[in-house]
Amino acid sequence: MSTDTLVQVRRHGEHVAELVLDRPDALNAISTEVARQLGRATADLAADDTVRCVVVSSSSPKAFCVGADLKERNGFTDADLVAQRPVTRAAYTGVLDLPMPVVAAVEGFALGGGLEIALSCDLIVCGEKAVVGLPEVSVGVIPGGGGTQLLTRRVGWSRAARMIFSAARLHAGDAHSVGVVDEVVAAGEARSYALEWAAAVAANSPVGLRNAKRAMRLGHDVSLDAGLEIEDACWRATAFSGDRAEGVRAFAEKRAPQWPGR
Repeated sequence: MSTDTLVQVRRHGEHVAELVLDRPDALNAISTEVARQLGRATADLAADDTVRCVVVSSSSPKAFCVGADLKERNGFTDADLVAQRPVTRAAYTGVLDLPMPVVAAVEGFALGGGLEIALSCDLIVCGEKAVVGLPEVSVGVIPGGGGTQLLTRRVGWSRAARMIFSAARLHAGDAHSVGVVDEVVAAGEARSYALEWAAAVAANSPVGLRNAKRAMRLGHDVSLDAGLEIEDACWRATAFSGDRAEGVRAFAEKRAPQWPGR
């Protein structure tokens, strides 16, 4: 097993964490060890109440992540692939289940599992030269890191079907025009834009941020009535918190709030 650190966690101030995919020699291809480290890193971040916003980025200017490590998989038996599956699922769901807002900063290629990591974030910021796609059917598999579900929820059935069935690669501008990504910035500026956005988000109530995300996530695919019940439960979890009391007090006193985070 590799002892290299392939997923870095960097802190920016007290409340922003950057999750860096750091296997540049392989364009961050997701090996079993990368997946294992990503799962551990996201579990640690999820348990850290001081983190209010996360940026997912890459140490390589050439690629955010090119997806599964096909060189590794080429040597797999069926049993090896079965054994790897829960490790890779834990990596993707680790990003998806982070309780605080998460933004992906994409430069270069985000293909297959790489785009699925980005889709697991709440916002996707791309440099203008980025290329994204879910090409799995071209190599005899399907998107298995959430792509069939997350892309369809983002852009609708027909646009997702066209992209997945054709194994198309979209340049950043085209991806933005159909809603796959949220922002396109100058090449090389995605990370700085994402960190700036994260810092602005992190100035807000951590209790409010987590409960707002929870309400949005849990209520997204249910009936309106059920969604409003979910929202009410999350409102109650926030309205009687120390953050709400501090927010109202700080507003009345015309000062920046000092969030207790509970």
